[in-house]
Amino acid sequence: MSDSAYEVPKFQVWDYVVFSGLLCVSAGIGVYHAFAGGRQSTTKEFLLADKKMNVAPVAMSMLASFMSAITLMGNPAEIYNYGTQFFIIGLSYALVIPAAAHIYIPIFYNLNLTSAYEYLELRFSKGVRLAACCTFILQMVFYMAIVLYAPALALNQVTGLNVWISVLSVGLVCTFYTALGGMKAVMYTDLLQIIIMFAGIIAVVIKGSMDVGGFSEVWRIAGEGDRLELFNFDPDPRVRHTFWTLTFGATFTWLAIYAVNQAQVQRALSTPSLRHAQIAIYLNIPGLIGLLVVTVGCGLVIYANYKGCDPVTLKRVVSADQLVPLFVMESLGAFPGVPGLFVSAIFSGALSTLSSGFNSLSAITLHDIIKSYIKKDMTEKQATLTAKLLAVGFGILCIALSYVASFLGGILQAALALFGIVGGPLLGLFTLAMFFPWANWKGAYAALFGSLTTTLWVGLGAILQYKPINPMKPFSTDECSVNNMTVFTNSSTMMSELQNATTTLAPDRPPIAEWYGVSYLYYSTIAIIMSLILGLTVSFITGAQDPKQIDPRLVTPFVANLFCCLSAEKKKALWCGVRHDQVETMSSTEEMAPMKSNDGDSPRSNGDVTFVDENGKFSSNEIYPDLKDTKLE
Repeated sequence: MSDSAYEVPKFQVWDYVVFSGLLCVSAGIGVYHAFAGGRQSTTKEFLLADKKMNVAPVAMSMLASFMSAITLMGNPAEIYNYGTQFFIIGLSYALVIPAAAHIYIPIFYNLNLTSAYEYLELRFSKGVRLAACCTFILQMVFYMAIVLYAPALALNQVTGLNVWISVLSVGLVCTFYTALGGMKAVMYTDLLQIIIMFAGIIAVVIKGSMDVGGFSEVWRIAGEGDRLELFNFDPDPRVRHTFWTLTFGATFTWLAIYAVNQAQVQRALSTPSLRHAQIAIYLNIPGLIGLLVVTVGCGLVIYANYKGCDPVTLKRVVSADQLVPLFVMESLGAFPGVPGLFVSAIFSGALSTLSSGFNSLSAITLHDIIKSYIKKDMTEKQATLTAKLLAVGFGILCIALSYVASFLGGILQAALALFGIVGGPLLGLFTLAMFFPWANWKGAYAALFGSLTTTLWVGLGAILQYKPINPMKPFSTDECSVNNMTVFTNSSTMMSELQNATTTLAPDRPPIAEWYGVSYLYYSTIAIIMSLILGLTVSFITGAQDPKQIDPRLVTPFVANLFCCLSAEKKKALWCGVRHDQVETMSSTEEMAPMKSNDGDSPRSNGDVTFVDENGKFSSNEIYPDLKDTKLE
């Protein structure tokens, strides 16, 4: 794309019609569910959709919740700058989904919880529950601020509308339908929005490929531009994206989302049975892979069109995150309504993530903070009204914090790094609780705060002090107009020299800079390792929990079940003392006896519970399907 005039078309009437239609329909869904059914009059309906949601909307809502505008703009920018190595992250999805569906979610579901952090009180103490809840709130409000800022950036590029006017309008619309329609409105708007997301990005890929002569030509140009790279097996943890970081590092990053993030757990809990929840989770695999394929293809198409006249070098855009909306307006601007469709796709991604976040934050604030510490005897009417007001409050807070997101650089890395820095320690805490029955509440505190301190240290050090050296692929302005050639002559050589100069400065960096240079995808891995080491060490020093005193529903028998050919007696040895053969299916967490401990905040968990063991058989609980009706030898 030679781009001689550099005049970017602006929104036309039909574009505004399409975009406004999305906002109106989303708001309309919220209004409908505010007056349909039970009129969102109970917390169960408002937060869990009465546990009657079908698989399809739950699956699509899970997919949409964290595949936001960050994905639609960040993934193509990643491919444009660094090549296709990022595509390998698809392998991590195949590891994440089964682990979430069969290890973590069954425990939450069978305990009949609303907040995932209720589990931590049952397993450890009320204080651990509060600490983890506050950590999650911190993570989500900043993540949603990034999500809200990203589409505003896109709209600013294609229409010239002020970024902060966009932030305010989108944030208010999302807050409106979330507070009115509850979980049902959130999931049905997510279903609509994920369809629009796919339609918008596919339209870009098709038109962009046609502009350069087909996708085979796109592939050829990408190869010549050194954009095709898949199997970089460099074991150096400082290399930003390799096969190892994108497979194993990303597995723990995404596991923190699909296994223990309240937004995803809450969706799983809204289904009528555990099997429905697991099917919904598995349906995310084709969706995740499909969205990855089209966004990677979009990045290659954009590179093929701008290969000789890089808009970033020419400062036509502030960052590569704006390349997608720029290309849409230049390639599809002549088609009435199509740019509006794409910007609707960008905002669909943002709206789905924001609404999920507002609803989940409302749930945990109500259950984990207000009803636990402030007003324990709330009526159902008061609790429902409070949940709605909390959704509004978090909407306003995220609008305010979006200002901070404007300083975080690349939106894709900023978002995934945040999940590693804060989500990783939470995953480590839940993993410690579910896999290691010796862990006690003191070890839990050490695991959470020790791992969080470590990831904040490396993450903030990489952002504020010694930024990692991540050389980009070469760019060129050789095919730009004559006027610009006088300023940006041979920019590919200039870029190469710049990267070499940066590399030359590396030996002068202090040794601590190498620690800050660790790939952001390893943040969750570091967090889990620190959580397990600190949690178990402190637990054994202060007096480990007796596994026999733990309610077996709180600890996964996954390790034993993994060896399916072992006899029942050998499997029992792998339970490490937990009495999985004495599970009693309880209808609610209130039937669990409190555990005695000394942290002074009335913990509830695994006390002197009497378990059922009739006829020497294991209980047929859905947590332990392969041990159903197995008789002890």
